[in-house]
Amino acid sequence: MAIAAGVAVTISTGAFAVASPGPSHAPAKPTVVLVHGAFADSSSWSGVVKDLQHRGYRVIAPANPLRGLPGDSAYLASVLHGIRGPIVLVGHSYGGEVITNAAAGDADVKALVYAAAIAPDKGESANDILGAFPGSKLPDALDQLPYPNADGSTGTDLYIKPDKFREAFAADVPASTAAVMAATQRPIDASSLAAKSQAAAWKTIPSWYLVATHDQAIPPAAQRFMAKRAAAHTVEVGSAHDVAVSHPGAVADLIADAARATVHD
Repeated sequence: MAIAAGVAVTISTGAFAVASPGPSHAPAKPTVVLVHGAFADSSSWSGVVKDLQHRGYRVIAPANPLRGLPGDSAYLASVLHGIRGPIVLVGHSYGGEVITNAAAGDADVKALVYAAAIAPDKGESANDILGAFPGSKLPDALDQLPYPNADGSTGTDLYIKPDKFREAFAADVPASTAAVMAATQRPIDASSLAAKSQAAAWKTIPSWYLVATHDQAIPPAAQRFMAKRAAAHTVEVGSAHDVAVSHPGAVADLIADAARATVHD
């Protein structure tokens, strides 16, 4: 009886209304998921993360395994399945391939954002895109290093040669910063770049694309082609391939545009 009386007092004094206000009509902001590409790690998104968090977005930047497109895509899909509510999914470079596959069939992914990224069609690989649009400095900048797989077979990791890293990947940052990025780069399994995409999520999910007009890794012409093919909302930034590091504000602006477009009253 004492508990019931206490509840009655709380309700009658209006304290309950203060603790539990009426339903809000403001739609929730989507969660932004940032997926890095080859030769990078999640720290490459640091500037973008800070900007988006300042704008009030929940942001997740998972580690992309870089062990092969099928496995990388399945891993990211599992991350997405653990997120409640709408998602804006962002990919840089090879990360664009991963989001294109991982988002397929996921109703919670409301927008795809490609930042100087590969946006493949089904049955298309990164090598197919780079082969159709010559000019990339990556092929001549790469080193190959064999590594053992758990099953006893041998895989091949690709690294960017330290003396080629800034020119091919990070021309917009100081040489000292590029040297650190080169030293901490994460290699990608060579099979990833030859793997054919199993889906093209941009055919059913609205997309946004940032073209890096000074990119020496993915030629700007290739980026414009992929953006146009996806009917993406497109912006162009005078940046090298490392656009998330060198121009985080521009990347965050485009992501915020995509996020606002997913919100419906």
